[in-house]
Amino acid sequence: MNPETNTPPVLDDETLAFAGRVFQYARMGHAEELAELFGQGLPANLRNDKGDSLLMLAAYNGQADATRVILEAGGDPELANDRGQTPLAGAAFKNEIVIARLLLRHGAAVDGTGTGTRTALMTAAMFDRTEMVALLLEHGADPDYRDASGQSAADMARAMGAQATPGQLDAAARPAG
Repeated sequence: MNPETNTPPVLDDETLAFAGRVFQYARMGHAEELAELFGQGLPANLRNDKGDSLLMLAAYNGQADATRVILEAGGDPELANDRGQTPLAGAAFKNEIVIARLLLRHGAAVDGTGTGTRTALMTAAMFDRTEMVALLLEHGADPDYRDASGQSAADMARAMGAQATPGQLDAAARPAG
């Protein structure tokens, strides 16, 4: 922002083209190029016009090496996009187990909701992603967590017609005994 006029800076075509390439590197998994740019001072939490961070784009597109490089450069695993989705929720939606493990190892909150109210467990359950549900439960996801409308992951899974995850979550929610 220009402090005198309170307006965003005007970006020239060259700068816009560079930014476009950087976001494409994240989507396409160009980990070496990203690492070089981070070494030159590129911010790891750069976001596009939809609020998607480099980490969100790499995670959502299943780019494990790029995800790792971004995390190691300081990418925030809790930085939600404009739709309130975290990178972990994106990985859960796409059923990217390797990416989810990376994010969890680098501090992603297993029950994080970004700026929304849906956890990664809810997303995984809705789309019947049993392996992802198991991973999230192993990392302490709360099967009884409720969204803003009072629905649990199992409720959402049933509403979406998921076959396996409602039972998987019901079993996890039962107290041992």
